[in-house]
Amino acid sequence: MAKREHDVKDMALAEKGRFRIQWAENDMPVLRQIRARFEKERPLKGVRVAACLHVTSETANLMWTLVAGGADVVLAASNPLSTQDDVAASLVAHFEVPVYAIKGEDNATYYRHLRSALEIVPNMTMDDGADLLSTLHKERTDLLPNIIGGTEETTTGVIRLRAMAKDGALKYPVIAVNDALTKHFFDNRYGTGQSTLDGIIRATNVLFAGRVFVTGGYGWCSRGIASRARGLGARTVVTEVDPLRALEAVMDGFEVMTMEQAAKIGDIFVTATGDKNVIDERHFPLMKDGAIISNSGHFNVEINIPELEKISVEKRHVREFVDQYILKDGRRINLLAEGRLVNLAAAEGHPSSVMDMSFANQALSAEYLVKHGKTLPKNVFAVPADLDKEIARLKLEAMGIIIDKLTPEQEKYLASWEEGT
Repeated sequence: MAKREHDVKDMALAEKGRFRIQWAENDMPVLRQIRARFEKERPLKGVRVAACLHVTSETANLMWTLVAGGADVVLAASNPLSTQDDVAASLVAHFEVPVYAIKGEDNATYYRHLRSALEIVPNMTMDDGADLLSTLHKERTDLLPNIIGGTEETTTGVIRLRAMAKDGALKYPVIAVNDALTKHFFDNRYGTGQSTLDGIIRATNVLFAGRVFVTGGYGWCSRGIASRARGLGARTVVTEVDPLRALEAVMDGFEVMTMEQAAKIGDIFVTATGDKNVIDERHFPLMKDGAIISNSGHFNVEINIPELEKISVEKRHVREFVDQYILKDGRRINLLAEGRLVNLAAAEGHPSSVMDMSFANQALSAEYLVKHGKTLPKNVFAVPADLDKEIARLKLEAMGIIIDKLTPEQEKYLASWEEGT
């Protein structure tokens, strides 16, 4: 087993982090129920888990649950700006989880931390964005025989993994936690919607009412963002490349246009597509003076920052998490959080109540991989439907909500074809 080392900003922050973790736990009843069962059954006993996730108070509750289930866990940050340093310290001090994460770490440190996490010689990986899995496949192929499976929690990561599977490059089965209904219906839509606007407001203190708000994409995350922006009184515009999603956005009451058209009228921009250069070189010269641009997709490639820097004559750090780029004609474009996930870099990420379901999916998927991982092909799989429904059931139960059950007669009717008009 790897030596109990760690690399966090300041261990003196641990007590503050513990209160933060406990605060999140209050709003995570599903994960709490799973943890209570894990403590009794120990389904992950002896399993070594290398996790590359956003180091937040909600993630800490997942780590706590995995440890309760018997796992030996190490955690690295999945984004240089998303780490909550007090939580990282508390995980080390109070939960005996080695953490490699410092908010604001540079790229070299980020990848050094990923390599440190792999020193545990994992049997399982957990990813936000597939960087850990990618590093393992590229640099530590000697570890692949030990792996029974992995999980992936982001749209971006699932896209990468499906590309790997298609090319025959994926060397172990991965469960796409992101695609679980209890994940993307709630976490992506309600969590990203609220937390993205929270990040923009904390960074800028801007009023949304009366502003033109442009959402890049209309997937589950962007649906939530657009909905919440409209709820705050913004005139909300959607840009899309998929005709079905564009049509859906129109039917949902949003203005739909190209990013080139939107660039001329937008006051606040957010991208959340999983693709690169959604806001590109040709868009910056069209923007208003004072335009605010931000990203809520996993990687900082959705805004073409190198091109923005190229056409700017000056860059100023005008507020925490706000870099102002001045163009030749004097217009100012304000980039939030270095183009990284604004909801985690400038705010605290998703509310605990939605992460409760997402991390319940992670925990139960880990248990499923222990039971079935060795028999699964090297591909990307959905969370089993029965686990998805069980999480929804537990969430409703925790909320004190009771729903109807099918009668035997109804079940028979649904399973037959003989009855008609």
